[in-house]
Amino acid sequence: MGETQELQLQIMVQEAKDGNPIELSVTNQGTVQHSRNYQRWMRIALHTFFVLSGQTVATLLGRQYYDKGGNSKWMATLVQLAGFPILLPYYCIPPPKISNTSSNQTTPPHSFLILASVYFFLGLLVAADCFLYSVGLLYLPVSTYSLICASQLAFNSFFSFFLNKQKFTPFIINSLVLLTISSTLLVFQNDSENTTGVSKGKYVIGFVCTVGASAGYGLVLSLTQLAFNKVLKKETFTVIMDMIVYTSLFASCATLVGLFASKEFLSIKTEMEAYKLGKISYVMNLVWTAISWQVFSIGAVGLIFETSSLFSNAISVLGLPLVPVLAVVFFHDKMGGIKVIAMLLALWGFLSFVYQHYLDDCKSKNEKRKADEVVQASNGSQ
Repeated sequence: MGETQELQLQIMVQEAKDGNPIELSVTNQGTVQHSRNYQRWMRIALHTFFVLSGQTVATLLGRQYYDKGGNSKWMATLVQLAGFPILLPYYCIPPPKISNTSSNQTTPPHSFLILASVYFFLGLLVAADCFLYSVGLLYLPVSTYSLICASQLAFNSFFSFFLNKQKFTPFIINSLVLLTISSTLLVFQNDSENTTGVSKGKYVIGFVCTVGASAGYGLVLSLTQLAFNKVLKKETFTVIMDMIVYTSLFASCATLVGLFASKEFLSIKTEMEAYKLGKISYVMNLVWTAISWQVFSIGAVGLIFETSSLFSNAISVLGLPLVPVLAVVFFHDKMGGIKVIAMLLALWGFLSFVYQHYLDDCKSKNEKRKADEVVQASNGSQ
């Protein structure tokens, strides 16, 4: 009896050593996939932090620039774009591999002319978009400006429907309607809530420019995702850096042309001397604004790459309610009833969009799990 049990134990140990190659393969694949998912969500969390922190700091510094004596719209535009040289040292760091998809590794590189055309076209759009944002921030209270910017999610959804084959679901439509109403309500707020001291005409100009900038930003995000999917077709860290650096380079050149053509560069020295916080604070404001926008750009483009342009925009919209709250503290903006309602509607629209993304993610995971079960069952039968 003892010999029989010992023999069975030896057989069990040997089977454990040999193992089932199919089961081991499936287990290893599951472990690798879990590790990749974990790393991906860590990258998404990091990019989300970059978007929220960079956007909030840059917007508040931009408002401070105008409040303390800055008047150059082209200078305010340039600092949104010209900070890209601080990213150049990243090219000296061995880039992390984002994906192991073989199809992406074998994709032949596109010609220099095609890539340059993509970066040039996106750069011009970004430059025009940033100029509109600068005009809006000049004429609007920062809280009103930020709430209007929430409409960029609606515009992004609209453009993604045509360019990125984004599907409209009841939750997405609900989100678009709420965000549209949220921005429209701000047209009807009282003049007493206008803390910038500008005329009604300039206020309307600021409102129109901010809405136009939001539409432009939604278009830029959709076109960026389209460029990743149809032109670049590579999932590497270098691709993200190239998209940020070269687009910012062309956008900065276009902004410099505007700065010199408008002759605003002639008043920069006078503006610096008249700045209420002093020359050093003037320079530091511009420098940190430029750095903050580059942090935001890294996060936004990274989220587009990891998820979609819509998700990237949704995270950006999530950070917008932070700005009005901080604006009340630092710039003494008035938070009237209309602004509160607009903020709540914007948050409701954002949550509606995020819930739809959650449903899509759950559906994708269930479909993948069923596909894996079919493969395992097929391997087991063989």
